[in-house]
Amino acid sequence: MGIEKGILERSQLLMGDDTMDKLASLRIIIFGVGGVGSWCAESLVRSGVGHVTIVDSDRVCITNINRQAMATTKTVGQVKVEALKTRLLEINPSADIDARQQIFCEETAADFDLDSYDYIVDAIDSLKDKMLLIELACRSKAHFFSSMGAALKMDPTKVQVAEFWKVKGCPLARALRQRFNKLKRKPARKFKCVFSEELLQNRGQNATFDTTQCMCPKAKNGPGDAKLLDHEWCSSKAQTNGSMMHITAIFGLTIAGLILNEVYVV
Repeated sequence: MGIEKGILERSQLLMGDDTMDKLASLRIIIFGVGGVGSWCAESLVRSGVGHVTIVDSDRVCITNINRQAMATTKTVGQVKVEALKTRLLEINPSADIDARQQIFCEETAADFDLDSYDYIVDAIDSLKDKMLLIELACRSKAHFFSSMGAALKMDPTKVQVAEFWKVKGCPLARALRQRFNKLKRKPARKFKCVFSEELLQNRGQNATFDTTQCMCPKAKNGPGDAKLLDHEWCSSKAQTNGSMMHITAIFGLTIAGLILNEVYVV
């Protein structure tokens, strides 16, 4: 307890014992621990959140290093959630970190008891899976926050927070709303999103994506779930877009801040 008390002393000084006790008892699950989700998880653990479940199917790719908390030259090839768990426990050894190397999708959704969490964070890229998580999270007892698209952006002053149906200028939010409307379905309740209206164009040429020189080819061996060894998302994307840590991290830190502020205010 002495080490933990020292780690969280500045947090306790600002927020007080009552808020720190609430944070210690929180259960939060984060779906997707890339450029947004990894920084969200780190902020929550550094702030004293007691339990964080992190869900992601990928291994660390060299192209992740420019923006993801656990991605370094030493962790390339490691299972992302395991690499992030190691980092989080180095920050606070008392934290309860549940690392799940899984794809969240229709086939695996039942594996997650969303009602057992206080907060659900959506940092998923896949449109279909993101829509499913939104629907299930909005029917759960948990508070819910979602990240919209963080790629193709450079201006940190344009990052905003708005209710899902009021998000402007974000192609991902627009695509989600169009799909909801086409299916004549709506999330069961309103929820806040982090987004930016900025939309730049890629200036560079992606020389390695989906080629024999790709930095994250399908693996024949490696750590983690054997069924996910040859799994990667790159080949399923219509286009790979550039993204920067100062934006993706702001998205993730903003979601963490929304959670912390709710706990602090209540």
